[in-house]
Amino acid sequence: MEKQKQSRRLLSLDALRGFDMFFIMGGASLFVALATLFPNSFFQAIGGQMDHVEWDGLTHHDTIFPLFLFIAGISFPFSLEKQREQGKSESDIYKRIVRRGITLVLLGCVYNGLLQFDFANLRCASVLARIGLGWMFAALLFVHFRTSVRAWIAGTILVGYWVWIAFIPVPGAEAGPFTLEGNWVGYVDRLLLPGRLHQGFFDPEGLLSTLPGIVTAMLGMFTGEFIKLRKEGLTDKRKVAGLVLAGVLLLLVGVLWSLVFPINKKLWSSSFVCVVGAYSVWMFALFYYIVDVLGWRKWTFFFQVIGVNSITIYLAQKFIDFSYTSQGLFGGLVGWMPEAAQPLAGSIGYIAVCWGFLYFLYRQRIFLKV
Repeated sequence: MEKQKQSRRLLSLDALRGFDMFFIMGGASLFVALATLFPNSFFQAIGGQMDHVEWDGLTHHDTIFPLFLFIAGISFPFSLEKQREQGKSESDIYKRIVRRGITLVLLGCVYNGLLQFDFANLRCASVLARIGLGWMFAALLFVHFRTSVRAWIAGTILVGYWVWIAFIPVPGAEAGPFTLEGNWVGYVDRLLLPGRLHQGFFDPEGLLSTLPGIVTAMLGMFTGEFIKLRKEGLTDKRKVAGLVLAGVLLLLVGVLWSLVFPINKKLWSSSFVCVVGAYSVWMFALFYYIVDVLGWRKWTFFFQVIGVNSITIYLAQKFIDFSYTSQGLFGGLVGWMPEAAQPLAGSIGYIAVCWGFLYFLYRQRIFLKV
């Protein structure tokens, strides 16, 4: 972690990243508490979106992780342009990409208990590893190939992944190719991943499912590349319209594909990539239009504070007991409230403590740079 000057950047990206991480930082619990306090159809519907589906299907909670990876992709074309303006060599750029990818993999291992030195039970796969590897390979492709070639590569990965999962028999598997017990993703992880798998015999952030994860990052890079584009007649509003149309196309492809390859986050299925890609494109288009095109920025400050230190709060919640601090500060007040309102008040207190921690870092201009 280091003190640094904030570089010129899309404020909508920080705001959207912060909005996404808000649900990891207690936002999901907040909406569940609201659903408990107000058990009507509206809040029940929202509360039901705050948890992952067991297997096939999709909830809002399933979009948080891929949206974060998508956002990481959007920022890379801007970062690459800045590096080249600074005179960085292609070799230096490649090294920086690989270093960032490996750093995220290692941070994921630390998050999972690397420093306990219990390597037999260490889970090597992680959310941060998926982000690191998916972003790294997408960035390497971005530097090396032009847009049209990368589009073909992305399509080939998604189609190839579907063919592999759906049509190549898993050795010794009795269950179907899209089941928890009989899929290739779990088989490859059991064969190649050392240590412990998340579910014993299957890991949702494993090796094989990282392949379509690369495409999620690539979709973000296509988006960032499009936003950077300077072309006569291509106004910011037309860019937003283009993003909305791209989202419609992704949604149509994903829904049709789901008829033969179910939407499944744990498999990171090709249909999942497309459908969540549509959601991600639309969310960015919305934030970009409101924040960067219309210039309505003041309301985003709460989310920006989270967004500029998103990895920090993800790691901090593992190693810092914010619940203990929240209980110490607000426990007495919460205890005076009606029992039905206590979960909601507790969630607000937890979010306040986390945000206060991030605000302190923001005021000190301290940001975790990976």
